[in-house]
Amino acid sequence: MNLRELVSALNDFASPALAESWDNVGLLVEPSPPHTVNTLLLTNDLTEEVMEEAVQKKADLILSYHPPIFTPLKRVTWKTWKERLVVRALENRIGIYSPHTAYDAIPHGVNNWLTKALGSCTSVPLHPSTAPSSPSEGTHRVEFCADAEHLDAVLSKIKDIPQISCLTTLPARVEGVEQTRVSLNCPQKALLEVVALLSQNSLLHHKTEILLLQKPLLPHTGMGRLCTLREPVSLSDIIKRIKGHLQLPHVRVAMGAGRTLESPVKKAALCAGSGSSVLKGTEADLYLTGEMSHHDVLDAVANGISVILCEHSNTERGFLSDLHDALTIHLQNKINIIVSEKDRDPLQVA
Repeated sequence: MNLRELVSALNDFASPALAESWDNVGLLVEPSPPHTVNTLLLTNDLTEEVMEEAVQKKADLILSYHPPIFTPLKRVTWKTWKERLVVRALENRIGIYSPHTAYDAIPHGVNNWLTKALGSCTSVPLHPSTAPSSPSEGTHRVEFCADAEHLDAVLSKIKDIPQISCLTTLPARVEGVEQTRVSLNCPQKALLEVVALLSQNSLLHHKTEILLLQKPLLPHTGMGRLCTLREPVSLSDIIKRIKGHLQLPHVRVAMGAGRTLESPVKKAALCAGSGSSVLKGTEADLYLTGEMSHHDVLDAVANGISVILCEHSNTERGFLSDLHDALTIHLQNKINIIVSEKDRDPLQVA
């Protein structure tokens, strides 16, 4: 596939608009066009070892879940390992694409894969995503009625206010009088100017309605998951399930106050990767994530919530196998998709 065609298909699979605002997602490194992709390499982390693997396996594009370019690069030299990744990618005509938190949000993404570690359960996002393109413009809608005497003057002044959009006029009959109903969209800053303008005319001001435009929630989409198990399970059994799903010999466990290994788990809140900010304040029997700060663990434990930490990328990497199968179908078997054999969590138990 042509790279740009493939990037469009990847964006359809998981819209970059679903990623967190602080994230850096999408196509990060692009070889000079035209660039054809025959082999796509999937990895959780793009390290120099994985880059060498990509070169050896003649990959044309690397999909790295974590973005290897996060903070801006001021130069591209051979001095630092992230700069070297860019140099090697361009020298070997390998593109780099990263979805990161867009894959956390989607219904068929990383967090839903992680729910399988708990066994049979239902789940809902902890922080639901909103439709990125609806409403398309403005945060507020202002509607008011004006008679012919004032209409042209008011419209002229409104059009001078920056960021006014969706300005429409329709004939209206108010209390038996022929008038014109004006509707417009605007952001918060422009709203203040519109209200100030309409306030200059008491008749207009009394006939004004202001509506808050809210983006609709997307079903089954968002950050983290709150899972309700079909049947309560002891904490010790949950630990075994998690270790089996993630194929880990060890996990770290903090027991909630008053809890034991035999305490039942009915509700579990989870977040792949680093879960402190996503899980904080959620009522549950258990928090499952890769890593949390020491003090956030203490807070959870004090509130009777047990915590299981598996290391950051151990809660993500296993998803690559599911991703391989899903992208094979989504891309209609048009390219060869392989999962990195060199990608691994940097932390080991010694």
